[in-house]
Amino acid sequence: MNHHHGSDQSDHSKLGWAFILNLIFTIIEIIGGLYTNSLAIISDAIHDLGDSMSIGLAWYLEKVSRKPGDLRFTYGYRRFSVLGAIITSIILVIGSVVIIQSAIPRLVSSDPVNSSGILILAALGIVFNGWAYYKLGHGHSHNQETISLHLLEDLLGWVALLVGGAVIHFTGWYIIDPILSVGIALFILFNVVKSIRKTITIVLQGTPDKIDMDHIHSKLLTIPGIEEIHDLHIWTMDGQDNILTAHLVIPAKSDMALANEIKARVHILMAEENITHCTLEIERQGEICQLQRHDQLTP
Repeated sequence: MNHHHGSDQSDHSKLGWAFILNLIFTIIEIIGGLYTNSLAIISDAIHDLGDSMSIGLAWYLEKVSRKPGDLRFTYGYRRFSVLGAIITSIILVIGSVVIIQSAIPRLVSSDPVNSSGILILAALGIVFNGWAYYKLGHGHSHNQETISLHLLEDLLGWVALLVGGAVIHFTGWYIIDPILSVGIALFILFNVVKSIRKTITIVLQGTPDKIDMDHIHSKLLTIPGIEEIHDLHIWTMDGQDNILTAHLVIPAKSDMALANEIKARVHILMAEENITHCTLEIERQGEICQLQRHDQLTP
């Protein structure tokens, strides 16, 4: 299975930078949120804490995922990143619910906040998250691309807090703070739900979003010698490494050379479709497929 070794070391280093920057600022943010009495800052701090854990897990799992398959995990360790996504999603959901519960009473009775402190923290947030986003880049791996998206969301959130802090500073409308905290929490929940849906699809071995089964089926039939295809399945290990299994039917009098040539062409064509691992069963026309035979015998 292709593990993209050429960019692994670079990805691992970039994730390390993003983790350190995000964790440092999360600590600053928690202290600053308590000092300014800003629920919006604290809510974003909880979000950033979840992001820090996510980046930390991605950083660790980027290294673990390089391990080859063994007797315990025969496909290798790529799916450990899915475990990290599950843990991070749970943390973000719990944190968002707690923030919403805390913000509702303050929508009725707004507590004063330190608007100057909010402006300073928002400016720092833009600097730290912008720096982390720049260091991480757009990413080669699925993990890196996902973390980049999180950091971009954080950056935009701090821009919103900067504007909100300025409004509070000049108008004294303290209700802006709990409104922003609810908005941030709902925004986080919206994105977490999308992430959970994707994670569930991976765990249940659903077809990857960017894979068109009809297109793959048609493309395989363009290979000379393939007369029929059945038991075609495509799933993903971690959202990045896609796996295909299929039964290919070839002419009855075909020799082993044709079968080997067909397999080689399948691997080349599927690599173009971002399918990194293919397991193929070759059957000659007229043979009874073992799976079909099992279905016939099963009551």
